[in-house]
Amino acid sequence: MPTTIGRFAPSPSGRMHLGNIFAALMSYASAKSKGGKWILRIEDLDRQRCRPEYSQQIVDDLLWLGLTPDEGPGSAAGGPHGPYFQSLRDDIYAETFDRLQKAGLVYECFCRRQDLTASSAPHASDGHTIYARTCLNLAEAQKAELRLTRKPAWRILLPDEVSTFTDGHYGQQTANLAADRGDFYVRRSDGNFAYQLAVIVDDAMMGVNEVVRGRDLLPASHEQTFLLRSLGFEAPSYCHFPLLLSPDGARLSKRDRSLAMDRIREKLKPGELIGLMAWLVGLQPHWSPMTIDNFVASFNWDLIPREDITVDAAALF
Repeated sequence: MPTTIGRFAPSPSGRMHLGNIFAALMSYASAKSKGGKWILRIEDLDRQRCRPEYSQQIVDDLLWLGLTPDEGPGSAAGGPHGPYFQSLRDDIYAETFDRLQKAGLVYECFCRRQDLTASSAPHASDGHTIYARTCLNLAEAQKAELRLTRKPAWRILLPDEVSTFTDGHYGQQTANLAADRGDFYVRRSDGNFAYQLAVIVDDAMMGVNEVVRGRDLLPASHEQTFLLRSLGFEAPSYCHFPLLLSPDGARLSKRDRSLAMDRIREKLKPGELIGLMAWLVGLQPHWSPMTIDNFVASFNWDLIPREDITVDAAALF
């Protein structure tokens, strides 16, 4: 069997919080429990929100916790698949985008935000917005006129076909690409490449064959699998985990300062934080300190709940 290669790909738009650490631990433990490798990749496509100091804090927090990457920032040798910062990989994304253009898989979209709000409809089951393909069949004269006042974004043209894959934790997943997911951006109107394109290119070129991440990204696996196969790449295995929620039911975010890593590090030692995560996901019956090696040794997807997990910062700390 090939070596398992997992990854953690945070966005440096602020200090990491407990949810980010949960994602790092889950991806690390899943790969390492199989004797695999773990890559750290910094997803800093959003130049306005992402900052170098946040990237350094991510590395520092992971190393403090004992999560040392085999490749990427914080690793001993860096790695052969760099750069590991998406902001430095535009030439790679441009080459892939050119391939999509030549294959006729993308089209220009001139819609503004207000246009999308008016013309798109949410999918009934999950509120996901399906693009109405307003720009798909514009005549060349229309596009030339629109280019005089605005720059186009580019969307992938999804076929009317069923996508099916088996998630390692949530089982079989099925969606009609065109009807349930809709044509998504691969390049923004400002010229920057979209997340959906960058993430699949990076995973393919870095040899990632196991993607472990929060269940909120489970539906996006359909689009990413389609894009990978369209480019001749093999899709990785996907394994999604439940989200950490605040008591009001909202997903933890970088706005939740009480659970940010700088606050947590003032209150807990690394082993105490690892033990907390192990207790929250059912790897140990009560909260007690645990080493990262023991977390990996006890890791078992069968013990991880499928329901989201409520975290009350006031009660914990």
